[in-house]
Amino acid sequence: MAPTPSAPEDPTGTPSGGARTTPAVPDPARLLPQVDGRHATLDGIRAVAALMVLVFHVATETGDSLAPGVLGGALSAFDLAVPLFFTLSGVLLYRPWARAVLDGSRSPSARTYLWRRVVRVFPAYWVVALAALLLYSREHLDSPRYWLEVMTLAFPYDTDPSWVGTGPYGLGQMWSLSVEVSFYLLLPVFALLLSLWARRGGTPDARGRRLLWGLGVMALLGFAALLPQFIPEPRHYMHAWLPRTLGMFAAGMALAVLSEWARHESGPDGPVRRFCRTVASSPGVCWLAAGGFFALAATDATGGRFIGAGDLWTSAFSSAADIGFAFLVIAPAALAPRPAGPPAPLRSAAAWRDGRWLDSLLRHRVCQYLAKVSYGVFLWQFLVLYLWRDFTGQEIFTGTFWLDMVPVTAATVLLAAATHRWVEEPSRRWSRRVLRDPRRP
Repeated sequence: MAPTPSAPEDPTGTPSGGARTTPAVPDPARLLPQVDGRHATLDGIRAVAALMVLVFHVATETGDSLAPGVLGGALSAFDLAVPLFFTLSGVLLYRPWARAVLDGSRSPSARTYLWRRVVRVFPAYWVVALAALLLYSREHLDSPRYWLEVMTLAFPYDTDPSWVGTGPYGLGQMWSLSVEVSFYLLLPVFALLLSLWARRGGTPDARGRRLLWGLGVMALLGFAALLPQFIPEPRHYMHAWLPRTLGMFAAGMALAVLSEWARHESGPDGPVRRFCRTVASSPGVCWLAAGGFFALAATDATGGRFIGAGDLWTSAFSSAADIGFAFLVIAPAALAPRPAGPPAPLRSAAAWRDGRWLDSLLRHRVCQYLAKVSYGVFLWQFLVLYLWRDFTGQEIFTGTFWLDMVPVTAATVLLAAATHRWVEEPSRRWSRRVLRDPRRP
């Protein structure tokens, strides 16, 4: 029998036959956070962070971020891109462990995870590091220790380095990559400790609460790490070590817990699901609040304009601003449900309805392309910047921001695209072949 066609509906919701119908209730499962597959909106945030780092470095080299006033402070606050990277790593990498704790399943293989991280990080980094050493560190090429420290990203732990700043010339930004690698190595240990603590809970809700308490302790340890950094005397090199940044990684790990917990929560519409749904539908409010932390980071309350400058209290304020900014920027994307279709054009009214502008912005094809090459953008930017300034004959803390920003960005993106095509992707394909189980069809 053919189905009966429904009556046409007028704008008030009443069918033309006169009977009022009940509005359709959306399926709650469709509003749960996305926890698998490619997360395009988080990729978009990675692209934004890579460009923010580039703006900060160019503005520092020209001296614009060091100038007094609002503009200089705002440019210096673009360094908040680094907490974005750390928090994104916490979200994406801890999620499988959080899922295993909440559903009581077996934890992921640490060996497989570490192998993938090594292949993801080091091949492209080695290409850039080799170029930097050959260009700017020729006097150290006969030192095995120098090669070992640079190629293993261990150089930030050298307490008496031969360079000025945060790393060898052309590799100064790699201190944050060293912190990332340190976190990658220790994440299975963090996950094991959190699992031993959380699995004592009898239900997914109890285990979820325990995980968040454990991550709260991890964040407090990050603040406690500031004490040996400044007491009894300042040790500014510790600014580039993992302990100080634990709170930023913990913020991302907490978002991973919340997104998984929402899917395991007891009851059809518990508080965790409502929280995730509210945050995901309110990106404007979250990003406005993140703007408050950005404004705080632009002031002297968070220390000087140079990385690691400041005292115990300004460093504590800086860490709090870092955590708050990264959490609020990433939370609406990390807790959002899987997109139902392609993003609406930013110029359309649909993009500005129900907070969908964030999805339209971060899933835009330009943003997605930059996300694809964002690791290369991060790796190449200092080398390109220094080569450009050598070519134009500019001294440090001089020059014009846009004169450097436009050509440096263009050249950096081109090199990043080449690295992605000829280094990152081949390495990833090779890694998949190595990890493939020959017993599987």
